[in-house]
Amino acid sequence: MTQLRTIQEINEKIAKGQAVVMTAEEVLSLVAEHGVEETARRVDVVTTGTFGPMCSSGAFFNVGHTTPRMRMSKVTLNGVSAYAGLAAVDVYLGATEIPETDPANSNYPGEFNYGGAHVIEDLVAGKSVLLEAESYGTDCYPRLRYKKEITLAEMNEAYLFNPRNAYQNYNVAVNLSDRTIYTYMGILKPRLGNANYCSAGQLSPLLNDPYYRTIGIGTKIFLGGGIGYVAWQGTQHNPQAPRSANGVPRAGAGTLALIGDLKQMQTRYVRGVSLLGYGVSLQVGVGVPIPIVDEAALRYAAVRDEDIVAQVVDYSEAYPQGLGGSLAEVTYAELKSGVIVVQGKEVPTAPLSSYPRAREIAETLKQWIVKGEFTLTEPVAALPTVKAE
Repeated sequence: MTQLRTIQEINEKIAKGQAVVMTAEEVLSLVAEHGVEETARRVDVVTTGTFGPMCSSGAFFNVGHTTPRMRMSKVTLNGVSAYAGLAAVDVYLGATEIPETDPANSNYPGEFNYGGAHVIEDLVAGKSVLLEAESYGTDCYPRLRYKKEITLAEMNEAYLFNPRNAYQNYNVAVNLSDRTIYTYMGILKPRLGNANYCSAGQLSPLLNDPYYRTIGIGTKIFLGGGIGYVAWQGTQHNPQAPRSANGVPRAGAGTLALIGDLKQMQTRYVRGVSLLGYGVSLQVGVGVPIPIVDEAALRYAAVRDEDIVAQVVDYSEAYPQGLGGSLAEVTYAELKSGVIVVQGKEVPTAPLSSYPRAREIAETLKQWIVKGEFTLTEPVAALPTVKAE
């Protein structure tokens, strides 16, 4: 494949205000009018976006030393436990953690009104949260207890570190049983009463770079309203998933581990979510630029909803029992139409992710680049992948 431009050359054009940048949605009409080859010559960067619940998320905090000093061994923030097995005043707060006092599903279905994700949102919003810490005491860290209202601004360091975000495609969840069930894919009505999905489809980052040709370790991104980076492949990263002829996985495949400065972020793109009967999650906004280094990059970035398929999976038995299997294969165009057909029945659909917010993220990232506020990075290493056909 003949190279059209390098990332360095794109950055030079960004610095001069000459870069041509389009969102993954906008570029579709240009491709329809002029074709892939001509559009690839015209466009330097395509921006993507997604905004949805991403459970495998959390934040590292350095809350600052106390006087006298303390090696915190047990920490809660607004009653939510944070992991303190790191160092004196370093903790990690998982998005899905809930307070010990939360009844969870003992009163089924549980409401899960507050958890780690809500603490993170509160801190990003500038609110103070109650830090409570205990210690066994040491000669160098003698303090045993500490209690203080603390804000994000007072912390030495605070950064989002999410082990698994931006899933490359995912299941469509349905319920074949005779009772309502409560899942991380939302409430599922009995007897195929509804179908829930969670992806931005044609705007989603990894669906626009299915073989991770331009997205790799070190890629600079939009994360939660600020600047972030791809730190590693995400947990459960599976590039071996079956793919369509266009290279797009037909089921859950690649994932990204992401990191970014929490102090730059905005609650519009970092939100705590309560999932009835399941638990707490964090809605995260992620936007990734795709440099159009060659024609193939543009061809992949011009994927349409009608060319992306997902598997319909029963969450009443097949998923929880690990039985596998798919009830149907549907396109994102069908999902976004509001109705799919499963086992001969019309089933209403609903997204857990927000397409309008994904569009907003892609547009925001585009404007950052156009204004010269955001340049692209060359990945320092590639993500594990399979060979493109």
